[in-house]
Order: sequence, then C-alpha cells, then structure tokens
Amino acid sequence: MESFNERQRPVKIEFPLRGEWTAPTTPAKKIPSHGTDRMGLRYAFDFVRADEKDLHKEYDAGFWRFFVFGVPLEKFYCYGEKIYAPCDGEIVELVDGIAERKTVHWVRESFRAVKNALTFDENNDEYSLIAGNYLVMKCSDEIYMAFVHLKTGSITVSLNEKIKQGTLLGRVGHSGNSTSPHLHFQVMDSADIKNSRGLPCCFEEYEVYQNGQWKTVHGQIPSRDERIRFYKN
Repeated sequence: MESFNERQRPVKIEFPLRGEWTAPTTPAKKIPSHGTDRMGLRYAFDFVRADEKDLHKEYDAGFWRFFVFGVPLEKFYCYGEKIYAPCDGEIVELVDGIAERKTVHWVRESFRAVKNALTFDENNDEYSLIAGNYLVMKCSDEIYMAFVHLKTGSITVSLNEKIKQGTLLGRVGHSGNSTSPHLHFQVMDSADIKNSRGLPCCFEEYEVYQNGQWKTVHGQIPSRDERIRFYKN
C-alpha cells in the first residue's frame, strides 16, 4: 500500500470484495460522493451486487414484492458476501451485535435514512446508530479505513489485532442506517470517524465489463454504471 499525499495521488489499495459488484454511490460520479464532507464521507463508496440482466436491481424478487411487502435480506445478492482487508493493518475500532431488520421495504428504509440524516448529532450520538456493525482499520499513522453496515455477528477480527492484506474481516450486511444490504467503505485520516477527513483512494486492479467482454484496469475507481469484478487466488 502506498502512502498518501492528497496533492499528488490517492491511496492505492486492493479491492476489498470478491466476485462481481457495482458502485451506485461513488466519487467517480460526484464529490462529495454522499453529499457531505462530514464524518470522512467525502470519497466514500457503496458497493452492491446487481442482477445479471439489470445493473440497478440488487435482489432476486419481483418489483411488487419489494414495493408492497418488502424483500428478505437473503434475497439480496450481496448479503453475507465476504469482505477482505485491502492492505496490512491493525483493527482500532469495532462494533458488532447490532441487530438487522429482516426485510427491506422501501418506505421504511427511506424514512429511516432521512430521519437519521436529519437528526444524527456526531457530537453526542454513538456512530453505530447510523453505521450499525462496523470496524475501523489503521493502515498507517495517516490512513484509516472504515467498513460499515456489516452483518450481525460476522466480524472475524478482534480489537487491536494486527492483520495482513487479504484477511477476512466480516460480511456485507444491513445494520444501521442502511437502505438495503451493501458495503459502505471509506478511507480517512483518523480513527475518529466523527471528526475525520475523507481521503481519496483507487484500486490496484479489477476488471470492467465493456462491449461484451471483461477488461482489466489498474489504479482506477468504478463509475456508477459499470459492472466490475475482482478475484484473487
């Protein structure tokens, strides 16, 4: 992993997931990617798995099931997928055991997201109120990474544990202020997420599906309308 200097280049790291993914929220579309610079969010990503035929469909169920009744978490393609350490580091913050909602219903999830965005006070509220289960990994004195909305009980590392690149960290979930199962991932300059500054990053290598074939790219970040994949032996 390379050291960071914002005026020169972004942090270059290994992609933290395996298989095929999309990034509905990405700094390739806009900065700040989540509409705010608060809490290290400036260059944050949201990663999901999409339907083979529809890049913007994240679950194996009909639209009316989602619209009227809600979709069980297990029907979402990315739910429970493994998350890996993008570099060597140390686990400096960790919260697990926060329950997930068993189904995703657009009205309830949208209401929660808006309510929490408007009412969350980083000076007084616990970060887990919006993050759910999460961990923070220290990569150097200047670089930290947060993995957010993890599946309840899935975190496989311990506080203060020193880990190697490729270590299994946990699984994609739907805890906290999550509108549907996904991995929220961000790089920042402090372990104190509430007061951190977001840092840009790019991924060492992954593949992009273009014109009916997979093309390997280096040192890039996915756009909103790209289907990407990464495998590692």
